[in-house]
Amino acid sequence: MSAIRTIVDWLDDRAGVRELVNEALYESVPGGSRWRYVWGSALVMAFVTQALTGIFLWMAYSPSTQTAWESVYYIEHEMAGGWLLRGIHHYMAQMMIVLLAIHFIQVVWDGAYRAPRELNFVIGLVLMLVVLGLSFTGYLLPWDQKGYWATNVGTELASQAPIAGVALKKLAVGGSDYGHHTLTRFFALHAGVLPALLVGFLVLHIMLFRRHGLHAKDRNRAPDTTFWPDQVLKDSVASLGILAAVLALTVWKGAELMAPADAANPYDAARPEWYFLFLFQFLKWFPGELEIWGAFIIPGIVVAVLFVMPWIGRSKAGHLLNVALMGVLFGGAAFLTAQALYDDNFAAWNEKTEDNAARYEASQGFLDAKQEAEHEARRVIELARSPAKIPPTGALTLVYNDPYLQGPKLYKQNCAGCHNYADPENSDLRWAYLVNKNPSAPNLFGVGTRKWISGLLDPKQIVSAHYFGYAGSPFVGDGDQTDMVDFIQESLSEDLDNEQRQAIQTAFKKIAAALSAEARLPSQAEADARDAEMITEGRALLTGGLADLLESGTSCTDCHTFGEMQDIGSPVLDDYMSRRWLLDFLSNASDERFYGELNDRMPAFAPHDDLRLNQLDHKSLELIVDWLRSDWYRPSQDTDASETANP
Repeated sequence: MSAIRTIVDWLDDRAGVRELVNEALYESVPGGSRWRYVWGSALVMAFVTQALTGIFLWMAYSPSTQTAWESVYYIEHEMAGGWLLRGIHHYMAQMMIVLLAIHFIQVVWDGAYRAPRELNFVIGLVLMLVVLGLSFTGYLLPWDQKGYWATNVGTELASQAPIAGVALKKLAVGGSDYGHHTLTRFFALHAGVLPALLVGFLVLHIMLFRRHGLHAKDRNRAPDTTFWPDQVLKDSVASLGILAAVLALTVWKGAELMAPADAANPYDAARPEWYFLFLFQFLKWFPGELEIWGAFIIPGIVVAVLFVMPWIGRSKAGHLLNVALMGVLFGGAAFLTAQALYDDNFAAWNEKTEDNAARYEASQGFLDAKQEAEHEARRVIELARSPAKIPPTGALTLVYNDPYLQGPKLYKQNCAGCHNYADPENSDLRWAYLVNKNPSAPNLFGVGTRKWISGLLDPKQIVSAHYFGYAGSPFVGDGDQTDMVDFIQESLSEDLDNEQRQAIQTAFKKIAAALSAEARLPSQAEADARDAEMITEGRALLTGGLADLLESGTSCTDCHTFGEMQDIGSPVLDDYMSRRWLLDFLSNASDERFYGELNDRMPAFAPHDDLRLNQLDHKSLELIVDWLRSDWYRPSQDTDASETANP
């Protein structure tokens, strides 16, 4: 104890420690300690928490367009305790906004902005703007789709500011395009400039608070006390409660990380954080050229009025006016926020009618885009966790090389105009937006699987819209291309007895297994290995054995080839629906191995010297084919059946 006392005495002699501690702990609290006084201390606690978690996050964060998302992924999913640090930082930032609002309301309600506290009130408003700036700049740092596009909207809006708008945007973005300089500038603001300003103004704020003391609206409610121990206890309990709430949110939901930022893939569900939603909604009231009023003029007037509140509130009437203004301001913000949330979720909470069609479609578009973005985010994280990990070229490469993500997009652009993609037995298909209600080509869902080929060999299904029964089909009716439909229907005609029908159906089942085995689908590898004997029998039937079962004596190889090239205008069945077969077919369906001169509609997608609108590069063709074949990375064998094209 004597050693500690000696050290304390030495510090007190040099720095006056005891006097500083006594002044801080034994400050008078007029009217006694109260729970309503905890908000200032809670804000300081929140800022200290942000500083500490931010420093540790900084140690693992790499601010570049090729490493930002990757480093945040590392923090969130690989660094020990990283998810906890990031979650606390994320939710405490939002809690600071709430605490600032409560503290502001309390100060105005109590009249604590009046003389001699005007300057401290102004500094408090500056601190509030700095905190909002920290929230805005931090939004971009994960360099994910949500943050990138929301910041894009914000900076584009800033460019419309009078006089200095364009220069302001260029300064923030670091040039004409969003990229590395944008990220590093926002990081410098978030981790350096704004925290330094916050610390500086916070010191001034506390100094002035210490100078003028605590403002008590009712000094006579209870005897005066000191800050220690009663008020310290209340402040500590409140701070612990806030920290507990932040921890609960972190454990329950965690901080969100969307897919990596992609300038070529707009995020249609881009929205600011909830505390900026009222401004987002307010802008909707000022379309076109009036936008400057909603973005700058009116908000600027409101902020200016906030700064002169201490002078407006000198009189009792002025104070009541300030209280009323505060009520309108926060009430309006709450109303606009609720309206923004309602508009976004309108389609989920209402039925579509003629009167609300436009509003419903806008909401549905937002909800679909949000769902798709969340799905893409989960998929990218799934790929990042794969044995291959994130390549040196960055996480965006995972997105562009993944058939599961890119296949549907390329299919929609190049194939969905003609082909349908729908599971006849499951309307909740993951890619329901690819359903074509008026197809002019066969359904490609589950293409190459036993189930798909079995439908092709069924006399009823083959003439349905899922195969060759679509409007304008050249395979149904009269013509050179109707042989396949005629063959299937005649082979299983109603004139057959049950024994004959069953024998032919069994043969078709074996042929379907044999043809599907030619595709070598990853999802059917186990079934193909298990049914090797049936597949062998199916190949025998395919190459001529079927003729012994049919009264017509015909077989598949009367039209198709299986192991030998013939120029007969029917697709070759060797490697049928395999990756190589499909790539060649998409490249040029008019090749003699496929439809030859009988091809009347299928375009050639392979690149040629003569550029055409429907051409695709080889990589795009591979992504479409791999997606159709469900040939993509899966973290386990427990893949949801609704998420795969292979039943």
